[in-house]
Amino acid sequence: MASYDIFGKFYDAIMGDQAEATKRLRAFIRKECPAAKNILELGCGTGSVLMHLADDYEVYGLDQSNQMLSMARKKVPQAQLFRQDMVAFNLPEKFDVICCVFDSINHVLRFTDWKRLFGKVHQHLSDRGVFIFDINTQKKLDRHIAEPAWVHPFGNNLVIIKVSHAPKHASNWNIKVFEHVKGQRFVLHEEDIQEASFPVGKIVDALKVQFRKVKVVDTDRSRASSDSERLYFICKK
Repeated sequence: MASYDIFGKFYDAIMGDQAEATKRLRAFIRKECPAAKNILELGCGTGSVLMHLADDYEVYGLDQSNQMLSMARKKVPQAQLFRQDMVAFNLPEKFDVICCVFDSINHVLRFTDWKRLFGKVHQHLSDRGVFIFDINTQKKLDRHIAEPAWVHPFGNNLVIIKVSHAPKHASNWNIKVFEHVKGQRFVLHEEDIQEASFPVGKIVDALKVQFRKVKVVDTDRSRASSDSERLYFICKK
């Protein structure tokens, strides 16, 4: 699993507040679980999603990164946050909605652990609860691998991200942040973060073991296909 303990410090400045993306998640929740009262986010990071949901729901989150959770506690003080592994989490509560967005599940590199995660989600969902998550497909990861490094200035700083092949069909995201200190002086912060993806049919088959209904959605196309780069899975208990 990715730690984000180095990149986390700069995450919000580079990625933005995710308000638009959270609107899509909110629409799924309103459609699929309109009576939802509480939400758990797996891989909640700096709390950008929970922040936009906290006015309407009781919000909970878990993450493995101390750096990210520290930022989330400041951003969403009303949230209940836990430092736990999304593959093996254990909480006393049940939740109407459990979500895992911004390709967080892709950081789980073994499919046996995806199946463990699905089981844990089922265990923690309320009756008729909904699990919503998204993935980067292999097509998207392969495209990033083929592309040149992504170079992006933010403030007086600079980030360079290069995606390359990693063992066992994973991809490695090498992230270099050049933090401006003073004058012409910069400090380099570097972290490697890995992602893996799996065939959609394999994911759906594993989900159907746990959930009574599974829907796959490509929000950029009329339907999911082999050309899809990001897919949402909506799973009903």
